[in-house]
Amino acid sequence: MSGTSKKSEKDSKKIEQLQDYMSDADGKVMRTRQGLKINDTNNSLKAGPRGATLLEDFLLREKITSFDHERIPERIVHARGSGAHGIFELYESQGKYTKAGIFNDTDRTTPVFVRFSTVAGSKGSPDLARDVRGFAVKFYTDEGTWDLVGNNMPIFFIQDAMKFPDLIHSVKPEPHREIPQAASAHDTFYDFVSLTPETLHNHIWAMSDRGIPRSLRMMEGFGIHTYRLINDKGESHFVKFHWKPVLGVHSVTWDEAVKINGADSDFHRRDLWEAIEAGQFPEWELGFQIVAEKDEHKYDFDLLDPTKLIPEEMVPVTLVGKMTLNRNPENFFAETEQVAFLPGNIVPGIDFSNDPLLQGRLFSYRDTQLSRLGSPNFHQIPINRPVGDSHNNQRDGHMQMDIPKGNTAYFPNTLGGGCPHMAKISEGAFNSFEERIDASKIRTRSKSFIDFFSQPALFYRSLETWEKQHVMEAYSFELGKCTHEHIVERMLWMIKQIDGDLAKKVANNLGMDIPKSIDQPINQAIGADANVSDYQPGKAKNYLDKSPALSQANTKFSTIATRQIAVLVADGFSMKDYKAMTEELKKEKAMVKLVAPHGGTVTCDSDMEHKVDAAISTTESVLFDAVYIPGGKKSIETLISTAKYLKFINEALKHCKAIAVDNEGEQLLDKTYGADFKKDKAIFINKSPKDFIKAIANHRNWERLDGIDKIPA
Repeated sequence: MSGTSKKSEKDSKKIEQLQDYMSDADGKVMRTRQGLKINDTNNSLKAGPRGATLLEDFLLREKITSFDHERIPERIVHARGSGAHGIFELYESQGKYTKAGIFNDTDRTTPVFVRFSTVAGSKGSPDLARDVRGFAVKFYTDEGTWDLVGNNMPIFFIQDAMKFPDLIHSVKPEPHREIPQAASAHDTFYDFVSLTPETLHNHIWAMSDRGIPRSLRMMEGFGIHTYRLINDKGESHFVKFHWKPVLGVHSVTWDEAVKINGADSDFHRRDLWEAIEAGQFPEWELGFQIVAEKDEHKYDFDLLDPTKLIPEEMVPVTLVGKMTLNRNPENFFAETEQVAFLPGNIVPGIDFSNDPLLQGRLFSYRDTQLSRLGSPNFHQIPINRPVGDSHNNQRDGHMQMDIPKGNTAYFPNTLGGGCPHMAKISEGAFNSFEERIDASKIRTRSKSFIDFFSQPALFYRSLETWEKQHVMEAYSFELGKCTHEHIVERMLWMIKQIDGDLAKKVANNLGMDIPKSIDQPINQAIGADANVSDYQPGKAKNYLDKSPALSQANTKFSTIATRQIAVLVADGFSMKDYKAMTEELKKEKAMVKLVAPHGGTVTCDSDMEHKVDAAISTTESVLFDAVYIPGGKKSIETLISTAKYLKFINEALKHCKAIAVDNEGEQLLDKTYGADFKKDKAIFINKSPKDFIKAIANHRNWERLDGIDKIPA
């Protein structure tokens, strides 16, 4: 009876596990795309068992043709992406700034789809490349689809869309050999950057820890450009959009990133998926930075310049609502790959500014989607469909999926009863802001944009010591990969304009001198007939000594939710120690993972079996945020005799992570470099779980950087 019961229970569990793999074809007979039932999908039609395959085999042709066309052209930029569904909810009406329904109706729950991505790499590149991250949000509002297409950095590399192909061509793999992949550490990129100083601000952000996020759930998002909000009186305010993650902004070190790419190249994608599956829904608050029309020229920088940010100390960010991602895609291709974002998708109450990069993007994105998705009807793909009906006279075209009715496809008409008819502004129709324009037609760059050093210098001044150290190491690594000395010299001179001490440290690491001057003009993003001297930047201005909001040291350190905690165990580990620690960790919603010498199960000193999450041979320290080692004489003896456990702990020490040990666990710590760090404020020996939890929430103990050189990489 008990055997039958166990079998039944096992079968039930197996069926439950299979649920995730069942498709909407479950229980259905196999058919062709035309509905014909299929009797054999394993063998082609032949002239005899060993004869030639026959041309008439339409089943073979349909199956192979479908397979041959499964892939669509990947995005030229942002090819590597991950997505999720969610909702946006408004805190309180923003009617004084905008008539957009999404920002006025607090009873609404607006569906969203978000796609995160890297910029430079191909679709198959690893997640932890040092790169800018795309942060694109599609709002399915009642008034139409609004796409807020941004990045995890508040500025961009260039000021004018005309330079975008040059930027991307320079950072992509060098064309003669197609390497390096998903990396900016090569000559063509730095040749471009060293001749285009407008890139310096975004570039130093990419060289900072912002370029290697701990998680897609732990990074900020920005609309980058200055947009307009229009209220129901027709009044305009400039706005910058910010996404603030509830989990705070956290990163990994470069050494970790390199190893994570080898241990789990899908680290960010897996992290996002598993968090949502576990019910640990990622959340961001949406913020506005509002600038009145009359204050457009108030600052020492130009609001229309996409390489400049507005320091939060000058214009605070007002949080207006929250976005929660609560559902993973059902099909990666159909949703994450086919989703089409267009900055030109806006709704009444939101409008554009004259930012020249934004203006170019309004053209570029639609053109790109036409190329990728093959048809102007890409809005009919389910993931791109608006909430409301789409009625217009645009018909036919490749891959038309709707069946428009009626015999009129023009306006005005009488045969169709004058329909679809135009809507009045009072009925919610879109109306562009009536900005007065009185200017000469000219191809040039505004001289108010020609300040390339002030904001990169502000960013660097605002960083903590450990962040500055990481920036210096990033520049040293990247420039160390360049083979042309004149490019490196130009970059050293440019870095000196940001900070002399930074440039000196990088130069020392490269074994080079910083040139006192540059022979040719540094700004070459101008026309051939322009007066070059008019477009050369002056020295960095200091209109704000520091902006604390720019440093990750001032992010949120209040939660350990979703943090990955490695618990190192073998048979005989102390159940008392384990239970006391892990119960507290789980209360704080941390993800506790047992790392044992083998897979399957491991037995504690109370003879209870525990499921192993990872064998030590299949995982790495860099995949975890903290390490806990419970006591247990037998367990610790096994761990001490396994070299990879010692490496595991040493790496956690080197990456400044929190480590807790109980009882005999100290013996394992003593066999590593941990013996030298017992006074470290993030190393805990027989201490309260609450102390360990607080240290994990602080992300890292960066003070440990001063003593880790002795630990081998």
